[in-house]
Amino acid sequence: MKLDHYKTLVFDCDGVVLDSNRAKTRAFYTVALPYGEKAARALADYHVANGGISRYKKFEYFLTQILGRYAPGERELKRLLDAFADEVWRGVLGCEVADGLAALREKTSATRWLIVSGGDQEELRRLFEKRNLSHYFDGGIFGSPDSKELILKREIVRGSIKKPAVFLGDTRYDHQAATDAGLDFIFVSGWSEFADGLKYCRRNGLSCVGSLRELAG
Repeated sequence: MKLDHYKTLVFDCDGVVLDSNRAKTRAFYTVALPYGEKAARALADYHVANGGISRYKKFEYFLTQILGRYAPGERELKRLLDAFADEVWRGVLGCEVADGLAALREKTSATRWLIVSGGDQEELRRLFEKRNLSHYFDGGIFGSPDSKELILKREIVRGSIKKPAVFLGDTRYDHQAATDAGLDFIFVSGWSEFADGLKYCRRNGLSCVGSLRELAG
């Protein structure tokens, strides 16, 4: 698959650049477990079914819909988010980096790269510095609390994303956000937790690769 004509490559993080999906699913379950196994499983299932959406919205859903609270208290929400951040940090420090990332960067040396993730922005930037990955993404590393739709539209206006551009993601939400912003889309299946991802790609005529190595050639 040729990427030569793209001016910008936009990457999701979890499941695309890092094999971190399972670590985050475990973290949602672990943090919610004090509320009971049923509630913890419901949150983990909701997270998997809504891959790419920020943790802020997921914990608000947990408190209001799963636990049935009228409105989430700020203190309780912050406590859950802080506990989740601690769990995630331990999980992602050692997770695998996509094979072929360096080769793909070399192959697309004239192309701008960005991360647009549902993960916490400051956490992502700290993690990418620690894992020596930041230098690949000359267009910036962006995440929640801003949504992917907001980030993509904002960075297009700023000129950080120049078209033609393509989004490399592993969820339905990634595809929807890319389409809304006028970007092409490539589904990266190898680490995705989107159970019907390949069927979704066939149904929508989307390009699909197993890993970034396939794009690096």
